[in-house]
Amino acid sequence: MKLVAFTVEKYRSITKAHKIKVGNKAILVGPNNEGKSNILRALVIAMDVFTMGRRLSIGTRSSWRQRHYDWNRDFPIQLQKEQPNGESLIILEFDLSDDERSEFWKKIKSNVTGTLPLRISFSSKGEMKIRVLKQGKGGKALTAKQEEVCTFISEHIDFTHIPAIRTAESAQRVVENMVERELSKVEDNPDYIKALERVAKIQEPVLELLSKTIKDTLVKFLPAVSNVRVGISPEERYRAMRRSCEIEVDDGTPTLLEYKGDGVQSLAALAIMRHASERGASGKNLVVAIEEPESHLHPSAIHELRAVLNELSEKHQVVVTTHCPLFVDKMNISSNIIVNNQRAQPATKVEDIRNILGVRASDNLRHAELVLLVEGHEDKVAMKALLFHASAKIKSAFDNQTLAIETLDGGTNLSYKASLITDALCLIHCFLDHDKCGKESFDKARIEGIMTDADVNFSTCEGMIEAEIEDLYDSNIYKKIIENIYGITLDTPKFHSAKKWSDRMHDVFVQQGKDWNDRVKQELKNKVAEVVEHNPTVSLNENRRSSFDALVRAIEAKLSQYSNRGHRKKSNAQLLSGQ
Repeated sequence: MKLVAFTVEKYRSITKAHKIKVGNKAILVGPNNEGKSNILRALVIAMDVFTMGRRLSIGTRSSWRQRHYDWNRDFPIQLQKEQPNGESLIILEFDLSDDERSEFWKKIKSNVTGTLPLRISFSSKGEMKIRVLKQGKGGKALTAKQEEVCTFISEHIDFTHIPAIRTAESAQRVVENMVERELSKVEDNPDYIKALERVAKIQEPVLELLSKTIKDTLVKFLPAVSNVRVGISPEERYRAMRRSCEIEVDDGTPTLLEYKGDGVQSLAALAIMRHASERGASGKNLVVAIEEPESHLHPSAIHELRAVLNELSEKHQVVVTTHCPLFVDKMNISSNIIVNNQRAQPATKVEDIRNILGVRASDNLRHAELVLLVEGHEDKVAMKALLFHASAKIKSAFDNQTLAIETLDGGTNLSYKASLITDALCLIHCFLDHDKCGKESFDKARIEGIMTDADVNFSTCEGMIEAEIEDLYDSNIYKKIIENIYGITLDTPKFHSAKKWSDRMHDVFVQQGKDWNDRVKQELKNKVAEVVEHNPTVSLNENRRSSFDALVRAIEAKLSQYSNRGHRKKSNAQLLSGQ
């Protein structure tokens, strides 16, 4: 079972947020005080009602509503005078698997075709009503069985809310909810039932004595009192056993979580999310709602958290509110919901998200969706010419500026440059020299969570331990030019060794009595790049071009994902318009 969409009407600052689509991820972005948190809070209230199932019986819903919804606070203040009987509405739409549809029929005797939409309303009179939004008699019949429907939903989908203010107290509540959910699994165990019955018997004489003591005291002041009974209901005893816990964190010194710093307390919720995502035994889909995951976290921890959320969304569903560009879904732009002017709608292009978050991209990246990072200016010159020739799809992307090439000015700048480009809401791919500098720079970016293994290709050459981009080129295209300019010959074993290109050129120059320094090295690289730029069809060594061909495939694959995104945007727009 999955949550596929939800609608919020007349809740706090939100007048109407219609059919917010929830795939694996939904990212709510927007300025402060525009309603992101209110939309998420409405989702939290509704999901709590529908996922608590039998734990939230008719008898307890009234007290639950009083704790979670207050009409004077939660119905839009600007509408209260003209709509004194107005209602806040929240609609959730669930999608059931084929097996779940069969099970639904067996348990509730009703067929579910399409989605299962349920509406919860809160009135000024303190009423909370649940209705199944199905046409005809089927809808009325299902509404009459709301308890069974809620129980069914609670058996197939679960919900966790991680608030923005993640103090030790709020982290404790999250952990307690987790503990309650896990411990509830043992409540059908016969040994556990017998143990609680034994506890009840031990408590009984103590409670009877306490009851008698209170009665004897009351009778002195209220002679009409005939009896007093102090008891603990079975449900309260079960609840107490589920929720009693404390959290001790040992990071060198065992300390209760409440005495740790804000960052540790916030990351405690992160650990719970990871645990929740791995609870395969329950067989339920999990919806995780997270407010401002970046709160209290160091930038490096934010990158780690993004990786965890991406991992979590592969198994379950994640709904996030954020101001941080790092959490924007760059591959599925319509998964980012822009909340502005008390309304919500999916983004249609990256520029919309940049504008709403106040992200300023440089002029050459303003329209870019994918950025290829190479180490130096000479690599940029040569690679652009080679890629133009190698792929019509890549050439088109360069022409319409959705693909751009940026230089690192040295491999050691990879983490810094990649962070800037990520902040500009662009995807990254890099082509690096296969040497110590290139590999160490990428490992640093990968460990920091800025890039993944799917975001890099190296200029590997078969039979060479290290290689540079220049090692991919056919030396015949630049041989004569280099020999004429520097008065050397490349017809020497020193040039044909298994070392990388710069080291081979160093050996050639030194062997032939020439000075070799950074100036000469850069001049040489620039000359070779110019030759490649003007001769892209014959520049690659046919025996060494495999890593370049792999780069072409990787870039085309990412561009194809963007192309396919256009079809998704159309279907999402139709969904939002009700078509």
